[in-house]
Amino acid sequence: MTLSNLIMAAILVVLIGCVVFGVALATRAYLRYRGQRLVTCPETKQAAAVHVNTMKVVGATIAGRQDVRLDQCSRWPERQGCGQDCLSQVKADPEQCLVWNIVADWYKGKTCAYCQKPFSEIHWHDRHPALLSPDRVVKQWNEVPPEQLPKIFETYLPVCWNCYIAETFRKQNAERVTNRNWARGVDGEYVPKDEEETAPKKHATGL
Repeated sequence: MTLSNLIMAAILVVLIGCVVFGVALATRAYLRYRGQRLVTCPETKQAAAVHVNTMKVVGATIAGRQDVRLDQCSRWPERQGCGQDCLSQVKADPEQCLVWNIVADWYKGKTCAYCQKPFSEIHWHDRHPALLSPDRVVKQWNEVPPEQLPKIFETYLPVCWNCYIAETFRKQNAERVTNRNWARGVDGEYVPKDEEETAPKKHATGL
């Protein structure tokens, strides 16, 4: 092998190494900032749902720069010209403010309001767990605007996928389902009342 071939081979190796290194950095940056997040808006002191422009982050990382900006916010377009000061929360702990991590932490250690089965690993792509409102309306957690989740978590109860499906079927096919009266159990779960307890009691009358 001639000297020129060796030089070309060395240059090729260096180029491949640079590409691999750049891809690794870009992938790391993408994984760090992907997904929707919940932050406290510095202006309103209320929860806001934001999303980082990951493509811009990746491009800046490959170019050797750090450029983290938002491309979505629940307060936009009204406040789209803000200074994006909330990004300091994202940069400080990207994992902690991820919506799905916040949701997983809330369900962790809880049991279903209906069947009382404990929650295990949350499935993010299917079989989403649900929420039970104080007026007994069941909906999946991802049907709720993320910025409303913190307040909803204060009053709603967790519902597993199976019970969510059962309740949805019951509501959509009311004529095919026998409804029963429900009451709160000792742990806050909904349990069927004994029909005898709900029936009007007859009082004894004198002969």
